[in-house]
Amino acid sequence: MVPALTGLGAPHWEADARGAIYGITRDTRPEHLVRAALESVAYQSHDLLEAMRADGIEPKELKVDGGMTVNNWLMQFIADVLNLPIERPAFTETTAIGAAVLAMLGSQQIGHFRDSENFWQREKIFTPAMSNENRDRLLAGWRLSIKRTLVN
Repeated sequence: MVPALTGLGAPHWEADARGAIYGITRDTRPEHLVRAALESVAYQSHDLLEAMRADGIEPKELKVDGGMTVNNWLMQFIADVLNLPIERPAFTETTAIGAAVLAMLGSQQIGHFRDSENFWQREKIFTPAMSNENRDRLLAGWRLSIKRTLVN
């Protein structure tokens, strides 16, 4: 599944691309579509990571937040596809923590961003466990899907 429902953003930047689902058959079930949608998150993250690497940035880990991060399967799949450790915080809505930190800074309850470092606490690390061969095979399928989506 290429979820280009409003075009493809970074790093493809194709506003006219549309979402597509490839490889479905009459045996495709709703859970297959759900899994494909979740897998696309990992593949899109991989594309962004590759763009960062092309710009000379080499991440050693990825810290995640938001509602999707409570899905252990997804976090492990992302770690496997990116071949990077994924760190999930104990409190997954870190955007709210960021807003609170800004309010605390503005009201002078804390004097510097460094004073908020203890607000983020790791709950779990997902370490890559997928073979290089399997990762390469999956990413080749994603690249083919992207290519087909961009051509149509």
